[in-house]
Amino acid sequence: MIHLRLALQTAFAAFASVLASGASAEPPLVLATNGSFFVGGRMTEIDGRATMVGHMYVEFMEPVRKKYPYPIIFVHGGLRTGTNFTGTLDGKEGWAQYFVRQGYAVYIVDQVGRGRSPIVEKAYGPSRMGDAAGVQKRYAQQEKHKLWPQAHLHAPWPGGGEMNDPWVVALSASQAVEIQNFRTQQELNRDALVALVDKIGPSIILGHSQAGAFLWPVADARPNAIKAILAIEPNGPPVRALDFTGAPDWFKYGEVSLAYGVTDVPLTYAPPVRDASELKFTQQEKADGEGLARCFEQVEPARQLPNLRDIPTLVLTSEASYHAPYDHCTVKYLQRAGVKPTFVKLAELGIKGDSHVLMLEKNSKEIAAIIAKWLAKSVPAGKKQAAR
Repeated sequence: MIHLRLALQTAFAAFASVLASGASAEPPLVLATNGSFFVGGRMTEIDGRATMVGHMYVEFMEPVRKKYPYPIIFVHGGLRTGTNFTGTLDGKEGWAQYFVRQGYAVYIVDQVGRGRSPIVEKAYGPSRMGDAAGVQKRYAQQEKHKLWPQAHLHAPWPGGGEMNDPWVVALSASQAVEIQNFRTQQELNRDALVALVDKIGPSIILGHSQAGAFLWPVADARPNAIKAILAIEPNGPPVRALDFTGAPDWFKYGEVSLAYGVTDVPLTYAPPVRDASELKFTQQEKADGEGLARCFEQVEPARQLPNLRDIPTLVLTSEASYHAPYDHCTVKYLQRAGVKPTFVKLAELGIKGDSHVLMLEKNSKEIAAIIAKWLAKSVPAGKKQAAR
C-alpha cells in the first residue's frame, strides 16, 4: 500500500509538471461573458425534505467576437463530466475554448446526476463508479489488450499506459459516479437538454459516446431548434449491445439495449409506432468489411425518422477506437431511416490512431478543426433564424 501511495504521489507530481509545461501558446481568451446556471428539473419530497431532482448544471462562454449565430451545446460521455471539453490531459485548452476562439458561444453541461448536477439515488436509482483498469484497457493500453480489431493502431495517447502514469491518473481522476440505469439517464438528460434548448434558443448539439443516445430524442423533440447534430463516436451500435472478446471472434452480440434503434426512449417514426415492439430488426449475415461488426438494421420497408431528416448531422469516428468496428452501423441505421449523416473517418483524412477519448489526446485540436470546417460549411454564419 505504501509503495502504491508513493507511486501515485509521484504520478500526480509528474502530471502537475506536465500541466505547467503544456500551457497553451494561444493568446488570451477574450470573453464577452461567462458563467453557469442550472436548468430543468423539478421539486420533490424525499425523506420529508424538499429536494430538487432532474436538473442539469450548465457552464457557458461567449466570445467578444461572435461569428456564428448558433451556440454549441457540449454533452460528455459515460462516467465523465463537462471537463472533458475544457482541457486536455497534457494541460492545453479543450474543444470548448477552441470553438469559442472560432466565434461560437458554447454551453458545457454536466449530465443529470453527474458531477455538479448532484446525484440523488432515492430519485434516480442506484449509481455506479468508474474503473481505472477500464481506462487502461480502452484508452491507455488498448494496443496491449487487443480487445477489438483496430486496437493495435493506437498512437496519439499523450503518455504511457501504466496505472501510475500521469495521464492514466488524470483520466481516472476525471471519472464521476453516474446513474446506473441507462434508460433513466436518457429520460432525464433528454428532458434537461430540451429545457436548455428552450432557454437559450436554436443551437448546435455535440454529444460524445454515451451522450449519443441523448442527441436523437432531443433533436426529435425540437427539430426546428437543433441546427446541427455533432455525433462524436455516438453510443451504439444500434439495437443490441456489443461486447469485445478479442481474437479470433472479436464480437459478442448481447441483448436489446436501444429499443428504438439508436436510443432506448421513444422517437417519432413514420409510420408511427405506439411501442418499440412494433419496430422489427434483422442482423446482417455478413459484415461490411474486415474487422467490422455485423449491423442490426430495420426490416424493410424501414420506418423513417422525419424529425431528424433535415437536420445536418455529422458522425465522426477515430481509427483505433472501440467504436471503429461499429459506428458505420449507426450511420447505416440513420440512412435507412431517411437521415443523411456525413460520416467522417479520421483515418481517411490522415488523422491516425486516435482512441475513443479523442478530444483529450495530443492531436485534439486538429480533430476540432475538422468538426469546425464541417460546421462552417453545413451551418454557415449568418442571421439567426428563430425556431418554428
